[in-house]
Amino acid sequence: MPPTLPAKLPPLVADFLDTPGLVTGTLAEFGSPAHLIFPKVYTDNLTELRKVLDGRLSRHRICYAHKVNQSHALVRTAAHSGIAIDVASRQELTSAIDAGFDPAHIEVTGPKGEAFLRELIDREVTINVDNLWELGRIAELAGKRTRIPVLLRVGGFDIGQVTRFGIPPAQLEQAFDLLSTYRGQLAFLGVAFHLDSGDLGERVRAIDVCLRAIEQAHHRGLTPWVLDIGGGFRQVFTADAAQFDAYVLALRESLLGRGAPMSWGNNTFGYYVTDGAVHGTPVFHKYANTIPAADMLDDLLTAPLEHQGGRTVAQVARDNVLEVWLEPGKALVDHAGITVATVEFVKEAADGSVLVHVDLSRDTVTPADQEVMVDPILLPRRPATRAELDPVGVYLAGRLCLERDLITNHKVWLPSRPRPGDPIVFPNTAAYHMDLSASTASMHPLPAKLAVTRDPEGFRIVRDADYEPDGHTEPVSPHRGMSHAADGVTTPNRSAGAR
Repeated sequence: MPPTLPAKLPPLVADFLDTPGLVTGTLAEFGSPAHLIFPKVYTDNLTELRKVLDGRLSRHRICYAHKVNQSHALVRTAAHSGIAIDVASRQELTSAIDAGFDPAHIEVTGPKGEAFLRELIDREVTINVDNLWELGRIAELAGKRTRIPVLLRVGGFDIGQVTRFGIPPAQLEQAFDLLSTYRGQLAFLGVAFHLDSGDLGERVRAIDVCLRAIEQAHHRGLTPWVLDIGGGFRQVFTADAAQFDAYVLALRESLLGRGAPMSWGNNTFGYYVTDGAVHGTPVFHKYANTIPAADMLDDLLTAPLEHQGGRTVAQVARDNVLEVWLEPGKALVDHAGITVATVEFVKEAADGSVLVHVDLSRDTVTPADQEVMVDPILLPRRPATRAELDPVGVYLAGRLCLERDLITNHKVWLPSRPRPGDPIVFPNTAAYHMDLSASTASMHPLPAKLAVTRDPEGFRIVRDADYEPDGHTEPVSPHRGMSHAADGVTTPNRSAGAR
């Protein structure tokens, strides 16, 4: 049996893919490729995070990190759910306001120029301050108007890991000087941090530094009451951790020349070979995570703090009447989106490698330079014959005239050879995959973005911009599970080597 990378699928998405004719009918109606958003999965993820927070804390706030996906449906779902939102640009701010968020529930993070700061001050939203210049400029621009709520983002906890974000702990006294000087212009809410690392120890150390900063601030006569622990809670991509490990082992063996090649063009994915062994950290390491975001959050809140007498993070927050804020993005949209494309043709390269060309490019389904280590799902328009049911190792190729436009640089095993016109599904693409790197190179338009819901009559699909969480949106087309493809062939149940 060839090594595979099975993708985890929530039941709603699995049912959507299993509904005969639904995927091909959607592509026939809205065009290919298409991004599909599932708001119900988003709300399920939110429920899991809320359970943890409600069980551990007396005061908390969830701010959806808008930058993870540009979907209007997801922003509207967040507003309808009663949480706050974290925006990082003027366009995201407008999107949040249009979705119904009031200024008291909008937090702004990331680098900000003066023009953006002026708008934020006019809107009176909470500003998560990145640096001393920003803090001073906010105070000067605010003038005598209403006090502007601010958080101080702290960064640089580990001298060995340089970061471009946040105020270093050594500069906090200067920040407190500014906050004291401009009490009439700035309302100091608290201290924040954001780490990309999922390491529990690093997060606990960051919280410890932030708690000491809050204590320093109180000694200065300031009254912060928010501890913002940021985001960075990981996703679970793989349905089978053992199979993921087996694939990586086979890949490492292939780099040593043992077995058939498993990478395009001698790509090593961050590994390097020396002295007959494979070393290094692969660029896809986060895809091996098996711990759900809610569990990661619970582990953090129940972690003991050495400088707080062994009390847990949650206990210290409760004892000091601190409100814990967090800005999950990936955790909220985990499994809430898929991307569907169409096979255009299949060819063989000079070395015998099988290339499956699809009608999208790598940047449509990959975040920056990451290699996405879950298998796409092939949905043949007609069932494969017994003779055709033979797993085939392929590379997925994009539509740009660039050598680098390979959607998979690692070999993917599909249950049968794809045919032109077959839909192929890229699972779990809502978090950054859809929007972070997407471009209109060669004047290709961006894929349509659609919102998928289900009621007792079946699945309903609307354009993302038309979605309303109250269910009053009139769908472009309801799907009852009996749609047919444009060529009259009913789509069979999904099949993939990873299932």
